[in-house]
Amino acid sequence: MFSGLTQLLFQAYESFGVLDLFIQIALAFIFIALFATIIAYSVILYKRWKAYAEEKRMNFIRPKIEEMITEQVLINENLEKVPVDEIEFDPAALNDNIYKTPWVRQMVIETIISYRKNFRGEVGELLRKLYIDMGLTKDSFDKMKSIRWEKKIKAVGELTQMDIQISDVTILPLTNSTNPSLRAAARNAYIQLSKNEPFKFFDVATEPILPWDQLELFKIITTTKDIAIPNFSRWVSYSTNKSVVSFCLKLIAHYDQQSAIPAVMDLLNNKDHYFRADAINCLGKLTAEAAEERMVRIYNTQPIYCQLEILKALGRIGSGKHLDFLKSEFLFSSNFDVRMNAARSIIKHNTPASRALIDDLKETSHDENRLIISHCQNPLIKY
Repeated sequence: MFSGLTQLLFQAYESFGVLDLFIQIALAFIFIALFATIIAYSVILYKRWKAYAEEKRMNFIRPKIEEMITEQVLINENLEKVPVDEIEFDPAALNDNIYKTPWVRQMVIETIISYRKNFRGEVGELLRKLYIDMGLTKDSFDKMKSIRWEKKIKAVGELTQMDIQISDVTILPLTNSTNPSLRAAARNAYIQLSKNEPFKFFDVATEPILPWDQLELFKIITTTKDIAIPNFSRWVSYSTNKSVVSFCLKLIAHYDQQSAIPAVMDLLNNKDHYFRADAINCLGKLTAEAAEERMVRIYNTQPIYCQLEILKALGRIGSGKHLDFLKSEFLFSSNFDVRMNAARSIIKHNTPASRALIDDLKETSHDENRLIISHCQNPLIKY
């Protein structure tokens, strides 16, 4: 049989050799395409079979895991009788051989986390105890050692969800990872898990805090209970990471840290006009009256981006000392945005003097300026 096949292949090779070159090339491409198609279909079929097998295994194991969690946690007889730390689980249930396999243990972790998202109080603490007693913390920490960033992200997420402390020597380097997703996950985890210095990673941050990451961090910081809030002016003054300074300015404004005003005012000398604009915005939200005079003095030397922030800041501070300046900008500026913000700032003062000024402007201004004032007076429009 093999000799016949060998002879057949040899004859095919001899026939191939006498063909014209372009026919040989065409046949070669046909055979390559055919071979690639067979390989591709084989890979697709293998992956589909593997996914089907995994789904079937999961459908078999998942009810057992949920039953174990229900019996050991949700309907535990001792749940309301003794402190959570003193509750003992059934060793036979936890040490079942099915929980020795890595993929099953991962399913247990994911199921416990899923349950803990929906349960708080004693049930949530008992779920955490189950996670610890089953030795699943080791599984999560083992993933932290992986060279694959997606496994590290998964590990950080698991330990954060289960409120397991991660040492600074392990988590801090990850807050400076070159991978943006891992870096964001590590920073979020550090803020939630660190009890004493949740913002320590600001000191070592060299990679930027991206805008989307700032939103996530801001949400975590402002919703985490009992978080130790420092004076953020410390990083405004000393950090060389621009994104850290920009983020701290937002936090200073949110927590109304009046003591930070001098440090924020120092940024008005910064060469980066986006920095200056962020600082001006922060000063306005802090209603820093001490900064008004300086902002008006530098106004004409600033790019339009900073000028608009100065106009907004004057409206937020609302001291009334610079109504004439706002009036001048509204009447004589050729920039529509400048006139719009000047009018809005005059209106935001909401004092007898500012209301009288608005009435006067409506009477003496041309149609376009009167339309701007009417638009700015609409309470439904937010600025």
